[in-house]
Amino acid sequence: MSEIDDLFAEFDVPLLTAGVDEVGRGPLCGDVVTAAVILDPQKPISGLNDSKKLTEKRREALFIEIKEKALSYCIARASVAEIDELNILQASLLAMHRAVAGLAVQPEFVLVDGNRLPNWPYRAQAVVKGDSRVPAIAAASILAKVIRDREMAEMDVLYPGYGMAGHKGYPTKVHLAALRSLGVTPIHRRSYAPVRAILEAEQ
Repeated sequence: MSEIDDLFAEFDVPLLTAGVDEVGRGPLCGDVVTAAVILDPQKPISGLNDSKKLTEKRREALFIEIKEKALSYCIARASVAEIDELNILQASLLAMHRAVAGLAVQPEFVLVDGNRLPNWPYRAQAVVKGDSRVPAIAAASILAKVIRDREMAEMDVLYPGYGMAGHKGYPTKVHLAALRSLGVTPIHRRSYAPVRAILEAEQ
């Protein structure tokens, strides 16, 4: 048996299983984006893996294939305001809840990347490094990352000078320097320490 077979046997996972993952906990700006995916065993997708381990070109190709072949998928999010109000962990769990609730086909079981589960009515299991172990979670990670990366490219046009298309909102030297020189935008997370420090210095 493979590692995945062992995992499914261990948790007695039914066939109608959703994989869930999020993208965007670490960035200083933008929404946290989640996806839930139920794969169709009759339409296998080769090459599924943690989205961070794939090239952008490969992610974009798989993004199209997943949307075409999955039994059901849903992309959801929590806003910058919700992140600042709830904290990033709780906002991520809320976005995961929204993604699963939004599936047109409701799952019998949910596998979530990481070590925490939302407070929801679904039978579920958290899987550490699930995006590289469970195909449905890998598919979810790809959908979420492609969507969020595209949004950061759009934000780069709206807020030029920050380099968002390159660093995707993460706290790189370029991003932090731009924040100090250009200031905080409406899409920055004010509860995050580097952003909060700049806001406090401006008072």
